[in-house]
Amino acid sequence: MPFIGNKPSAVPLTSADITDGIITVADIASGTAGLVAWQSVQTTGFTAVKGRGYPCNTTSAAFTVTLPATPSAGDEVIILDYAGTFDTNALTISPNGNKIEGATANLQLTGEREGVRLVYIDSTQGWLAYSGINEGSDALSPAPYSVDFLVIAGGGSGGRETTNGTSPGGGGAGGYRNSYLTETSGGGGSSESSLTFSPGTVYTVTVGAGGASQTSSRTIGNTGSASSISGTGITTITSSGGGGGGVYNIAGANGGSGGGGAGDQASNGGTGTANQGFNGGKGGLTPNNSAGGGGGAGAAGTQPTTQDSTNGGAGLASSITGSSVTRAGGGGGGGFQTIGYPGNGGTGGGGNGGDSASDVGDPGTANTGSGGGGGGVATGGASNSGAGGSGVVILRIPTTNYSGTTTGSPTVTTDGSDKVIVFNSSGSITG
Repeated sequence: MPFIGNKPSAVPLTSADITDGIITVADIASGTAGLVAWQSVQTTGFTAVKGRGYPCNTTSAAFTVTLPATPSAGDEVIILDYAGTFDTNALTISPNGNKIEGATANLQLTGEREGVRLVYIDSTQGWLAYSGINEGSDALSPAPYSVDFLVIAGGGSGGRETTNGTSPGGGGAGGYRNSYLTETSGGGGSSESSLTFSPGTVYTVTVGAGGASQTSSRTIGNTGSASSISGTGITTITSSGGGGGGVYNIAGANGGSGGGGAGDQASNGGTGTANQGFNGGKGGLTPNNSAGGGGGAGAAGTQPTTQDSTNGGAGLASSITGSSVTRAGGGGGGGFQTIGYPGNGGTGGGGNGGDSASDVGDPGTANTGSGGGGGGVATGGASNSGAGGSGVVILRIPTTNYSGTTTGSPTVTTDGSDKVIVFNSSGSITG
């Protein structure tokens, strides 16, 4: 018959006091058989042990409680808001490769003086909350999560000249902003902080069009349109459209990357936007009649020193999709037949410059944000410029957090533990 009364405080409890193997001192220490051993106040992240109760103090900073990695049915963990600060600095609960309430995503306690008692049921539902106190009947809420991005604006188109005009500049690439890599300082490779998405929030994605081809005589190239991602709770990410290529007496336009300058007058290339792209190349001097290439996300267009118009600036590679892809190259400068030769588009999709009245500038590749080539010029005629390539927005989201709710028909693939969502046109995604 076990001792069931209160023993004198001077006599410690031993396993001999509890018979029949129902409850032992080891059981009490480990928290099994429905017993809970309360721990000291926690102020930083830790991995919980079954059968423990944890007062958690997030006064200084939010942190994460990681649940046991190999739980068994009936294991329990209790978490309480020690200082009433979960509403200021939320406590995140990680299922540690298992599930909480049937899902693998992290959950949070966000209410003041909130607490939750979790019990592990099985691999299908994982940990279930069967006791929550204070703020709200549902003590657990979805946790925010990090999302990487690549946002490229539409590229600018090349310039178009007149009969016997100078060579027009190539279009600049669209602005290149990203959080997934760090490359060339000053261009599109300057990595930014990832975004923090909140479950249930709708985020708007805008994919900018490339600048339209120029078909009117002596006209600077069209600037591309901006691309962006925006939504409640995040700082809007906007990339500037690429600058259009210059023509006689008119410099290349400013943009994400600047448009190339025209030849003959050594006109300036456009200025690129800091941390998005590079400047367009300056045009050549008489009598070369050679034009500058548009700037790219990875390098500036350069000024010609011979009869050859310069190439567009190089684009920039990113592996956000799981493989390395170069995008946002500048457009090549246009050529003057027999006097100045056209430039090639920069790597990453920049369009080549035209070479004669019948040789139009090539467009930038679609959904790379690359610049279009300058139009060709010849005695007796001039050709149209190449259009800028449209932009793209790419998001990389942990698979456990991906909602599957989108508009605009993006492509969705899996790379490792992440979903990669590629928007080639405008749309939205729900966190």
